[in-house]
Amino acid sequence: MAMDSARGAAPGNADVIFFGGEIVTVADEPGTAPPEAVAVKDGRIVHVGDRARAIADWQGPGTRLRDLEGRALLPGFIDAHGHLTGTGLQATIANLLPEPDGEVTDIASLQAKLREFAAGEVGGRSEWVIGFGYDDSMLAGKQHPTRQELDEVSRDRPVLAVHQSFHLGAVNSRGLELLGYDAGTPDPRGGVIRREDEARLHGTPNGVLEESAFNPAYGLAVTGMHEDDIARFLSTGLAAAAGFGFTTVQEGAATLDTLDALREAVKDSVAGLPIDVVVYVKADEALAHPERVRASREYEGGLRAAGIKMVLDGSPQGRTAWLTQPYTTPPDGTGPQYRGYPVLDDETALAQLGTGFAQDWQVIAHVNGDAAVDQFITTVRTVTAGAGPADRRPVAIHAQTAREDQIDAFAELGIIPSFFSMHTYYWGDWYRRTVLGPERAQDISPARWALDRKMIYTSHHDAPVALPNSIAILASQVTRVTRSGYVLGEHQRVSARDAVKSLTINAAHQYFEQRDKGSIEVGKLADLVVLSVNPLTVPAMKIKDITVEETIKAGITVHDRRDPAGARTPVLVTRDAAPGRHC
Repeated sequence: MAMDSARGAAPGNADVIFFGGEIVTVADEPGTAPPEAVAVKDGRIVHVGDRARAIADWQGPGTRLRDLEGRALLPGFIDAHGHLTGTGLQATIANLLPEPDGEVTDIASLQAKLREFAAGEVGGRSEWVIGFGYDDSMLAGKQHPTRQELDEVSRDRPVLAVHQSFHLGAVNSRGLELLGYDAGTPDPRGGVIRREDEARLHGTPNGVLEESAFNPAYGLAVTGMHEDDIARFLSTGLAAAAGFGFTTVQEGAATLDTLDALREAVKDSVAGLPIDVVVYVKADEALAHPERVRASREYEGGLRAAGIKMVLDGSPQGRTAWLTQPYTTPPDGTGPQYRGYPVLDDETALAQLGTGFAQDWQVIAHVNGDAAVDQFITTVRTVTAGAGPADRRPVAIHAQTAREDQIDAFAELGIIPSFFSMHTYYWGDWYRRTVLGPERAQDISPARWALDRKMIYTSHHDAPVALPNSIAILASQVTRVTRSGYVLGEHQRVSARDAVKSLTINAAHQYFEQRDKGSIEVGKLADLVVLSVNPLTVPAMKIKDITVEETIKAGITVHDRRDPAGARTPVLVTRDAAPGRHC
């Protein structure tokens, strides 16, 4: 049995002692008997081991004894990639998600949700009617909403329906008018204005906008919301993340204005943020104003800027990701050799990564298609050759279609892959039938290839693209079951222990925070999560049914399923913290 206590600390004064449940330290070797108790003092873990020893050495007059009642205690979950304020936005605007996260199944139900939002308190004071989360692969007819269909929601107000990938969306005629998009508007670089006659360069827009053509619509719609509603994005996002057991979260594509607003929120608060927030600034903005980034590995009030976010391509499920081989079924208006397209040219990619390395910023890069992964690998190799070796830990975000040779290159170059593993559930069937075909689809999110090479990998939720559901992240890696019940790439499954590590100690390593976070060990922060059952011992197909009972940040409860009022109230933020474009 593991037994350890803090040396030099005054015994008998622990704030709390946990016992009576299954304790998953993540630090123990598989097969090791788990500890019986964990003691916490001043936000740090001071004892992991024998229960009798914990009581004898650490119980004082004010010590709370916490019987877990058979539940499981794990390290707090660490969000390897997501968009915190976007999570708050998702919870504020019209929910256009399909089951199991929403109710939109066809154009009529999408229109109904948008009308409901428009008539409500938040929508009534918003300039745009805005909703998030429709998925054309889950809509009857497998088509995006058109401008005419959104005109039926409103002809006077602009309407935006954001695709679940957050890489494209559809607007009505009024929205197109405000954007200045008409038959004579050329496609912007790195984006597409889809046309009614299916011509790629000319013709009346049908309302669907991809990538850089979509970005201005999103920007206008969000900034057109009322300042009071924007002010709640941060607190709503923090509460949602804590509800899923996260003690460290990411703002993964922040504008500099958002970063400034987050810093002001921390400055104006008494106790700081309830959970830690790590910010990555959009690379183009960071390069334009590097003095505003002020990256650090130290938190101030629970906030730190860590580096920059590059975006090299789009979305596989939206069929805008950049592939080396054609899509199985290309989108309307494209030919049989359509492979998606890049966002950055090679020169710009080199400039962004090179500046990141020179500024000692950690660089994370959105790369979904294998052609984008190739570009990132080549860029890292080129810049590293000039800058020299160092422990920089660049991150390949999503790496959805990474090939086995590319995983080898990640290992060679020290690139950490962070997989969006929930794709196996949400879009696995769509990938098999429409996007990649059965052979390529079986190797999306190839975590097993990484483990076979003894690499550290992480897994994330990318909220608001999906809910910040930690349990779904675990289940999707272990089962790889699609919506239809099909097992997509059984050979890429990982153990429950490896899945937990991707959300804890591996994610701590990704952030350079493994000294303080990611495992239950003496001296580390008491960032903890209580689950209804132990994911390491429950049958694999039952992992999805686990509930997050309590989330504890540095010894303080920030979410309590049994007593919601007992958790710490999140801080609010000002209007300027409207979320940027998410990837």
